Amino acid sequence: MARPRLTDDQRALLAWGRLHLRDLPWRDTRDPWHVLVAEVMLQQTQADRVVPRWTEFCGRWPTPASFAAAPVADVLAAWQGMGYPRRALNLHRAAAQVVERHGGQLPADLDALLALPGVGPYTARAVLAFAFEADAAVVDTNVGRVLARRAGERLTPSGAQRAADEWLPNGRAWVWNQTVLDLGATVCRPVPDCERCPVAEGCAWRGGSAHPGNGEDPAAGSAGVSRRQSKFDGSLRQARGAVMAALADGPVRVATLQVPGGYDVAPVVASLESDGLVHTTGRGRSQTLQLGPSPV
Repeated sequence: MARPRLTDDQRALLAWGRLHLRDLPWRDTRDPWHVLVAEVMLQQTQADRVVPRWTEFCGRWPTPASFAAAPVADVLAAWQGMGYPRRALNLHRAAAQVVERHGGQLPADLDALLALPGVGPYTARAVLAFAFEADAAVVDTNVGRVLARRAGERLTPSGAQRAADEWLPNGRAWVWNQTVLDLGATVCRPVPDCERCPVAEGCAWRGGSAHPGNGEDPAAGSAGVSRRQSKFDGSLRQARGAVMAALADGPVRVATLQVPGGYDVAPVVASLESDGLVHTTGRGRSQTLQLGPSPV
């Protein structure tokens, strides 16, 4: 069956993508597991920082089975410096579920992917589009910004997904999604460069009264568009990260731990323990902290 005819803006955007797509190593694979690892890493970490870590992870744990078999402590230690270690814990749980329920192969089914720990609507559709090249449109913070500005209004989650689905040219999901992602990441940024945008003519925000600098950005508060994070220095996130970093080389006595930001060690440790990221052994000044959930 012939592909549907492209609209003018679809043609213009794909032409821009042929010249400007970023060279990222996970774009050279269709291995569903490797795609999933990349997408989980990219959730809260910039692409240039992910590149070496993704290569390391996929080399060390090339399959869901190998990753599921790895001790959680090893996984968390390898994740150091990537932020939000719960992502690593969820990825480990997802790998175990893939082994148990899907014979070690990621399913090419949206509902089955959404059932995996830590896999949300964007990540599930990214696996479908980038590994299986299925007609699935992805909506992350960059795409959400493009869609809201193109529509000229804030979008609900269902509205953003519907807009993405309607704009997707069938049979071109892989290249289309990568192109829209890069448009949002490099051109339609929080402060946009509208002069470089290949689809500016069809953008309601640029073309209407809400031109940049002349009205409220519809991307602000729209579905999928991230808000500015609170300050890291002095935050609980920094304190938790310091404890996790201290454990990278092995167990540490709780009494020797020091955390930044003026936090007491005990509640910081308790928050990590409640997330299943660390566990303690012993009592009093001999109490020791280790990576991973309690084996009991």
